[in-house]
Amino acid sequence: MSENVHESGGTGPSHRTVEIAVGGVLGLLAIVGMYGSVLVGIGWGVEGPRAGFFPFYVSALVLISCAVNIANAVRQPDDGKLFAKWHELAKVGSVVVPVAIYAGLIPYIGLYVASALLIGVFMRWFGKYGWPMVFAVAILVPVATFFMFEIWFLVPLPKGPLENYLGY
Repeated sequence: MSENVHESGGTGPSHRTVEIAVGGVLGLLAIVGMYGSVLVGIGWGVEGPRAGFFPFYVSALVLISCAVNIANAVRQPDDGKLFAKWHELAKVGSVVVPVAIYAGLIPYIGLYVASALLIGVFMRWFGKYGWPMVFAVAILVPVATFFMFEIWFLVPLPKGPLENYLGY
């Protein structure tokens, strides 16, 4: 697990590189959070703290933490430890990318249709199931979820054009 970049032929990012990159990305997200909080107000109003008060300070703490982590990573000499091999990161990406697409589709096509697509893709791609099983599960699971949440528990979930067309 503590494989060295040089021993493995340099086939992936070093631990130090990942520390700096993750700190930078999370730091940028913290800055976005702080900016959004300022837009909605971070002060104290008549009714108490304004909407951006707590998110601003949480984002500020995240930004400070990121700065400390980046400073520590830059200050430490690079020991050459490998974070992960590229093929291992590709396996993670093969799951993360479809899930990110799924999350991005939900506002446009609704949770149920997006879920059917995600289930179908994963069953076919990773599980190597046949088409009849893929279609059966990819349709039945979102339908069961719809009845459970929308009908029985009365909890509305994001719907898209199909549900609107069907009158739900």
